[in-house]
Amino acid sequence: MDLEGLLGMPGVAGVDEVGRGPLAGPVVAAAVILDPELPIDGLKDSKKLGVARREALDEAIRVRAVAWALGICTPLEIDRLNILQASLLAMQRAVDALAVRPELALVDGNRCPRLAMPAHPVIRGDSLVPAISAASIVAKVHRDRLMTDLDGDHPGYGLAAHKGYPTPVHLAALERLGPSACHRTSFAPVRRALEARQCRIDLPGL
Repeated sequence: MDLEGLLGMPGVAGVDEVGRGPLAGPVVAAAVILDPELPIDGLKDSKKLGVARREALDEAIRVRAVAWALGICTPLEIDRLNILQASLLAMQRAVDALAVRPELALVDGNRCPRLAMPAHPVIRGDSLVPAISAASIVAKVHRDRLMTDLDGDHPGYGLAAHKGYPTPVHLAALERLGPSACHRTSFAPVRRALEARQCRIDLPGL
């Protein structure tokens, strides 16, 4: 069945994740079943929306959707599993947490997590499938708020501004402060900063 046919099926959940690229914080996934009787205008890839518009749509999705849910994998889980497997697990957790069991899951990207219902990957799904766009928005808004909270717990890195992505400001803070408890030590820039800091501790004269 083609994508148009899949979209016409009842009880379709869109699934997406955010936070694969950052050096800090969790990866967050969302699953959303939209209500065809309560359409939401303006759904698109969360990265193409401004903050105010994204937050307004997030609120509308939470009110009008048949069901929505979040799934999270922590930095420790990311380091243990690797980022791909952690992303798939977060998506699985989001779908499993839905109050309404979907008949089908449409997943952004080229791979699907293990689910209890049929699932199909959709390349660029966050731009093509409204339910995936909605999942992208819900996941992005939630993760951004988590990173703002983490900025208060781990000051000095600017996590509220860059959300953990490897910006020059973030990399400079890593070099200056070393990794925090919310950093992903399996990611190369964090691992290098950790090793450099350990070297300075071992050789205090440097």
